[in-house]
Amino acid sequence: MALAETQSFSKPSFLLLAKSFLIWSFTLIVCFLVVGFPLIALMATIGALLAIALQSVLPISAVLLVAGSLIGANVLAIFAGAAILTFKGIHPHEVTWLSWLNDPAKSLHTSIYAACPLTCDMKY
Repeated sequence: MALAETQSFSKPSFLLLAKSFLIWSFTLIVCFLVVGFPLIALMATIGALLAIALQSVLPISAVLLVAGSLIGANVLAIFAGAAILTFKGIHPHEVTWLSWLNDPAKSLHTSIYAACPLTCDMKY
């Protein structure tokens, strides 16, 4: 009986951890693509220089090696960051600067359109 009770509590916890990990992964990927664009350009430049330098040593697979290692390092960094944030217990909805993840109904402002003074009082 005690074993069944402990197993029933581990399933929702695992699902919450998986959900938090996936949300953090998505959030970090989006932030890396949007905010990290200069970093992406710098990595592409360094990768091209490394591929040119390795071309004399590994003539066939220099570009594949450099591109694979850059992409692999980025994926590893994003998933490691998501795992660290998940296992620390930081939920993405608790972070204030991630307001686009929160419920839009809870936003503090409402949109006012230009036609609103003319049409807001109309009853349909």
